[in-house]
Amino acid sequence: MTGSDSRPLAARMRPRSLAEFIGQERLLGPAGPIAAMLRQKSLHSLVFWGPPGVGKTTLAHLLAAEQGAEVLTLSAVDSGVRELRAAAAVATERRGRGESTVLFIDEIHRFNKTQQDALLPHLEEGTLTLIGATTENPSFALVGALLSRIRIYVLEPLGQEALAAILERSLHDRERGLGDLAVELPDSARAQLLAQADGDARRLLNILDLAVQLAPLHDGRRRLDTPVLAAAAGQAWRHFDKGGEHFYDEISALHKSLRGSDVDASLYWLARMLDGGADPLYLARRLIRVAVEDVGLADPRALEIALAARAAFQALGSPEGELALAEAAVYLASCPKSNRTYSAWKKVQEAIRRQPSHPVPLHLRNAPTKLLKDLDYGRDYQYDHDFPDAIAPAQTYLPEALAGLSGPWYQASERGFEQRMGERLRWIAAHRKGPGD
Repeated sequence: MTGSDSRPLAARMRPRSLAEFIGQERLLGPAGPIAAMLRQKSLHSLVFWGPPGVGKTTLAHLLAAEQGAEVLTLSAVDSGVRELRAAAAVATERRGRGESTVLFIDEIHRFNKTQQDALLPHLEEGTLTLIGATTENPSFALVGALLSRIRIYVLEPLGQEALAAILERSLHDRERGLGDLAVELPDSARAQLLAQADGDARRLLNILDLAVQLAPLHDGRRRLDTPVLAAAAGQAWRHFDKGGEHFYDEISALHKSLRGSDVDASLYWLARMLDGGADPLYLARRLIRVAVEDVGLADPRALEIALAARAAFQALGSPEGELALAEAAVYLASCPKSNRTYSAWKKVQEAIRRQPSHPVPLHLRNAPTKLLKDLDYGRDYQYDHDFPDAIAPAQTYLPEALAGLSGPWYQASERGFEQRMGERLRWIAAHRKGPGD
């Protein structure tokens, strides 16, 4: 780098125009919604939602510049209603001169309801155009009234191709990058750096910037080998936020991979979450849930194995105990699936919610006293073990109002152990005849 610009590399390499912006082709490509908005020369209020380092702040300022608007910047971390009113006053004054204003609010999800509501009249009157940036799901973080007045654009983590392009530009740019420095970056180290960035351009450039400072100078050259990059990266976790959007996306991917019988994908998402710092016992509980909800009685051993995996992890701890979770994930993904018990349970719960509390039929009631026996409690009850195959053929067990069900709530599938259960239930039904049959 030439000149006296001492800012970090990530700040120096920030794109100065949309032509320099790399990535987010789905939004900025010819068929993308932002490209269409620019062609129409009509900037509307919006929020960029995406992980750190994908260009939310940069894109907001570039869009404002394309429209010739002044940008007022606030951070929701340290701003409130007073700062919003001050910004609106400046925007109103500029509007009176025929000038437009963009209010950029970083971390907009940190605004509470009152602060978000304070934006509404200014958006309604067109005093300013709002561009927000958030790493949190706007559906949960923003109030409905604000959501109805803006558009949400999702920015994805940068792919390897985009990160590689940013890296090359930074290495060779002589004005703002490292082009004046003799930097060597072997292919193995380059691949390591791109992996360490994990879709985050800011992280990529910060690691590169520090690595250049750490690398010893030999014959006028700085060699960024893998140990230097490892030292520069430190203990950098992947994109993962316990209890946040990434967490729920990844646990959803794990559960659906297990349900979908994809062993490799199940192992991948399990490892991703453990690598990101998820609580292993939470993941063990999720495996138990899959065993009862998605495997069910198609393989009754699934629940035993899931419970054993949790116990094994509690006994061994991490990292050894993680292998027990992996074994359970492989088993759950590979065994037959049935949600018939889960579905039947939901149907029964719904029936109970929709109907009154039907009394217990007299023949099923407990009769521990003479009074209760005189009231016919337990009368005509047939002790099943007194009959062949331990089935009282004419006995019913549901309240009388439910005796006319169109079909059983639980219907066994034809998969795994449940197929044998289905045969048994059909045999029982054939041997049990209701009154009048």
